[in-house]
Amino acid sequence: MGLLDRLRSDTATSEPLHSGSGTKKSRKDKKAVIVADPVSTRIAKIRERSSEEAAAQELKSQVHNALFDLLDLSRMAKVSPEQVREDVANATRMVLESKNLLLSLEEREALVSQIQDEVFGLGPLEPLLQDPTVSDILVNGPDSIYVERRGQIYRTVARFKDDTHLMRIIEKIVSGVGRRVDETTPMVDARLADGSRVNAIIPPLALDGPMMSIRRFPADPLMMSDLIEVGTVTEEIAKIINGVVHSRLNVLISGGTGSGKTTLLNIASGYIPSTERIVTIEDSAELQLKQEHVVRLETRPANLEGKGAVTQRELVINSLRMRPDRIVVGEVRGQEAFDMLQAMNTGHDGSLTTIHANTPRDAISRIENMVAMSGYDIPQKAIRQQVASAINVVIQLVRLSDGRRRLTSLQEITGMEGDVVTMQEIFTLEQKGLDEEGKAIVEVVPTGIRPRFAEKLEQYGCEIPDDIFERKQA
Repeated sequence: MGLLDRLRSDTATSEPLHSGSGTKKSRKDKKAVIVADPVSTRIAKIRERSSEEAAAQELKSQVHNALFDLLDLSRMAKVSPEQVREDVANATRMVLESKNLLLSLEEREALVSQIQDEVFGLGPLEPLLQDPTVSDILVNGPDSIYVERRGQIYRTVARFKDDTHLMRIIEKIVSGVGRRVDETTPMVDARLADGSRVNAIIPPLALDGPMMSIRRFPADPLMMSDLIEVGTVTEEIAKIINGVVHSRLNVLISGGTGSGKTTLLNIASGYIPSTERIVTIEDSAELQLKQEHVVRLETRPANLEGKGAVTQRELVINSLRMRPDRIVVGEVRGQEAFDMLQAMNTGHDGSLTTIHANTPRDAISRIENMVAMSGYDIPQKAIRQQVASAINVVIQLVRLSDGRRRLTSLQEITGMEGDVVTMQEIFTLEQKGLDEEGKAIVEVVPTGIRPRFAEKLEQYGCEIPDDIFERKQA
């Protein structure tokens, strides 16, 4: 019997939070569902292995919690790092002995070493950050930490000792990227070393104490094949996206929070030829491009005197002087929309960006509103003409109620009719009924319209079969 098997019986379980009837399935039932899930054998094995890893991480969270009762955190800041590591090691051994676990000396010392590393990292969050099944970590206070696994929210046994302990971890994170959080700037965006996105908000804005959310990004970025395997996109759409990026069309990826916009942007950016110079502009650096010739730019908040802030708009303007072949904006959300459209219309084609919107039409309206915020007195029709000539393709993503992420629409902007930006839908999401678990059976299908950009794809050597756009007969 291995270490994990001996520990699992001592590990507390956590149940998902259901918004429906509130009924909870047993561990046995949940495992049966996973085995019966009609996905590939590879996915089933990954999930089974991930659940075992989650159980081990849950045990580490329990050890963390017990350490808080044994250690004097205020004293830890006043003694040498060597003494602190020794205190943590001794306290960890005491906790393990109190649990009466049957561990060999090597296993015990290995676990002590892991706990030491985690305590000197992000404390009780470290076991969760090491869990590959966790996509989001939501800290609602020192005693309330939730995680998202495969689209479901779970409460964990992990906890901080108090608000001061949580604030120490938040300050450690934000200081690592040159930012700060205090009463004068109680909101902050930051990132971890692995690229995970962090947002923290503290009193007086957070009434119940410090809050933090972490959006995880895998160490190995997802590939298009992964999105195909889980059903986010189809092979046909993957070919279209590849051709669209390769043929230098401007792409706008739209969707709500957690719908997978950044993930798809990262994957689509991977289709940019390695011979081109890429400039990325983000509020908080998240993109993980594999090309060699990449220039990464990130905004900067104001200092204590309220000076020194650098906005996305300033970075977009500056990037035009950096001889970019492609400009990738992590998310357009303000006045930089005007300068981005100008760049797309003045020779910097092949640009990509994301936007928060519920539909492709809403995405276009939001772009118009952002341009109006730029301070220039531009007629609405002129703004729409800029949008219509600058953006070629709009991709809409959605997160379904069960946590699945799906591409719901791929549309082409064809021009203007009067004062209206005209669009035609090339692929759409259709519901085919419900499965045995009551989940919607959905499928992305072609609408039967051949896009105008198909000719440009052919000019760039992207061979797209004609039947890829044909609507299949039921």
